[in-house]
Amino acid sequence: MSGNILWKFLLTGAIIFWCVMSITPLQDRPFEDYIVAQVTAEEAEFADLLQRAETRFDAKESPTLFIALRDLGKEEQIDYAKFFPQINVADVANQTKRNDILLKHILSKAQSQLRLGLDLKGGVGVTLVIDEAAQDGLNPFEQEEQLQDAIEIMAQRLDGMGVAEPVIRARGENAIEIQLAGLSTKDNPEVIDAIKKPARLEFRSVHPDLLPDSTPANRSPVGYEVLSEEIEDRKSGETYERRQFVRLIPEATGEIVADAYASQTQTGGFQINLEMTNEGAEIFRAVTERMIGEPLAIVLDGKLYSAPTIQGVLSRNAQITGSYSQREARELANVLNNPLAIELRVDEMYEVGPTMAAGARASSVNAAQWGAILVVGFMILYYFLGGLVAVTSAIVNVIIVLGVLASLGATLTLPGVAALVLTLGMGVDANILIFERLREELRAGKSIKNATAGAFDKVTSTIVDANVTTLITASILIWLGTGPVKGFGITLAIGICASIFCALVVTRFLVDFLVHGAGFSKILGLELLTEKKIDFFKFRKPAFVASWMLVLAGVVSVVIHHDNILGKDFTGGDEMTISYSERVESDAIMQVFEENELGDVTVNYQSLIGEDREVLKIQTPFDQARPTLEILQGAFPAAGLEQAGINQIGASISKTIQWNALFSVLAALVGILLYVALRFEVGYGVGAVVATIHDVLMTIGIFVLCGEMGLFVSGQFTAPMLAAILMIVGYSINDTIVAFDRIREELELNPGTDLRSIINLAINRVFSRTLLTSITTLLAATSLYVFGAGVINDLAFVFIIGILTGTFSSIFIASPILFWWHKGDRRHVEERQLTPKRYEWESQKKEA
Repeated sequence: MSGNILWKFLLTGAIIFWCVMSITPLQDRPFEDYIVAQVTAEEAEFADLLQRAETRFDAKESPTLFIALRDLGKEEQIDYAKFFPQINVADVANQTKRNDILLKHILSKAQSQLRLGLDLKGGVGVTLVIDEAAQDGLNPFEQEEQLQDAIEIMAQRLDGMGVAEPVIRARGENAIEIQLAGLSTKDNPEVIDAIKKPARLEFRSVHPDLLPDSTPANRSPVGYEVLSEEIEDRKSGETYERRQFVRLIPEATGEIVADAYASQTQTGGFQINLEMTNEGAEIFRAVTERMIGEPLAIVLDGKLYSAPTIQGVLSRNAQITGSYSQREARELANVLNNPLAIELRVDEMYEVGPTMAAGARASSVNAAQWGAILVVGFMILYYFLGGLVAVTSAIVNVIIVLGVLASLGATLTLPGVAALVLTLGMGVDANILIFERLREELRAGKSIKNATAGAFDKVTSTIVDANVTTLITASILIWLGTGPVKGFGITLAIGICASIFCALVVTRFLVDFLVHGAGFSKILGLELLTEKKIDFFKFRKPAFVASWMLVLAGVVSVVIHHDNILGKDFTGGDEMTISYSERVESDAIMQVFEENELGDVTVNYQSLIGEDREVLKIQTPFDQARPTLEILQGAFPAAGLEQAGINQIGASISKTIQWNALFSVLAALVGILLYVALRFEVGYGVGAVVATIHDVLMTIGIFVLCGEMGLFVSGQFTAPMLAAILMIVGYSINDTIVAFDRIREELELNPGTDLRSIINLAINRVFSRTLLTSITTLLAATSLYVFGAGVINDLAFVFIIGILTGTFSSIFIASPILFWWHKGDRRHVEERQLTPKRYEWESQKKEA
């Protein structure tokens, strides 16, 4: 037993260590302080250099300290590597490139891996305008389609994993607004450069005989242009240009490329590998077969990257080589995977302040803290030592989720913080299941050691089944989803895997240590919820009918009010720029909005880069910007608020993402049905799917009904609400599978009992677990609702409804459907089960 405890302890410790290292630093460190702390040689010389760079920055000769240092190094031929011998950049021969890589590395290390969202910290914004030449001759429909294509490509470039949470939306008829959380141009001066590249890849032939240097000036052969390839000497690091005549008409374009990825070369540099599509492979084969012994130019956005000589016939693969750093190679591969058909130019750049007012942020963070305290306090009060184990396991769960998300470059928003608190509440679910099963084993007269082993043996399949079913949902969201839907799927999958690990490894080794190592004979405290003998089936018909009537009322309300329930995140709206003579704090403005019940209105301040001024921007539903300004002018007459401009903005959650979310959820329900049918039986699968649909529809319906009646919530769906609804799907199916697993077990242990009695017995035996799990999650959700503000209130309300409906449906929807599907006949269930029956006497014989 001690060996089992040791390896679990070491594994848990290693994972926690990696996650903590991924999360730290928790906050960005000032670049000027961090870089000084990293200097390990020639400190006095670097201090002088840094002072000169700061002087240049203070005099506004350089926009940032980073650029001031970089430019000084280039102008004075300073090798920064000598100040940082612990950072290995010796493989980069070119000094300018080496300095650039080193400074960027130090900058990235100074920044937190887990960025705070636009609502908490703000970020950097940019407006990109489509080149007018690209829209010549296009009708309005084609222009709109071109703009939407560009938005989708930008979303893939910036948020391929769906966890970075940028804002990307149309602005007017020919522009795209992008806001990136947790960044600033001070710390990331080139943050926009990579995303605006069109990435037009072309394979072109090179003139076989003529070179520009051997022909008269300005006399290119017909059909050719002069392009220069930058070549770096690997030994000296010096660069020179080789000019060549390259054919204007390409032999093939980037459309033949299926995938691009970076890899390291044998010489220590980096290259971009290209894999062709099936059709592209045939095209590339024909091109290379025709050009054996001739150079083939690889041109990206009009720049010649390389012109290798074709040595043999190629079809499926090719490489772009050059003097790339690893970061440059990855960025280039990323844009090649998401090429733009048009060129974009920067219209304006600005720093974005937090979109949530300071007071709302503070109250919501306070709500999250109270939610965590209530969950921890309840578990310790109810389970004593077991509660400490559960809380420790849940905290490890949260650390693992944060660590993995940080390694993926995720962004933590305030709704994300709320979700983590709920994860803490839901994370104790498996522990409650274990402890309640442990109570059953102890009531059966077993010793604490045997009861512990028996409890874990019997709950393992339940925990795995419940989580694997939810994992199927997450996998389908990742597979079919895009943007925030895919991001939620990734986050959900990480949370599920962490929950399974914490329940079966962390909790197990902690309990084993207490029982076998420390010799505790009692680890559980209060037992207020003893096993009940409630005839739940007696209430199934009225409960079933009443709940579906409520669902119907909610669906009707959604249909009637569908034009009013979607916020500007889904529909778009107006964005007004307001100038002022006296600054008004965001908290005061939001208070006016609340007093006048303006609803879905966002306010934030933006500092235009390159201009020493700040503007106020408000975002409202369509045609509400000017009335909103009039209200503000009346509330703050001395502020001198005046309209400086107005634009229409597109939805940040596009129609594509909305339909994608719906399709992904439907596919997930099919996946759940198939898994449960195979693992249990078809009737169980039907019950689980119907209960999940019931919970989602009821939650949405009640949310809209309450919003329309002005009770508790706004009733409007914003971007975070999409994740909230998806979380309800996961919670609902988890609760149902726990009940179904116990029904299946009781069928095996009670071969002479009818199906109705079996279902009642199973529900009564998991009732304490169901109630306790609901209490812990409700404590977290209620705290968020009571103490939170803005969108946190709506999120918490949805979670509260989802928790209650999930508990209700596992008893009064899923189980009765299983009963009706099999017409109340247990033999009907047993004949269709694909898994063999296992009886208690068989397991006892096996143990003996």
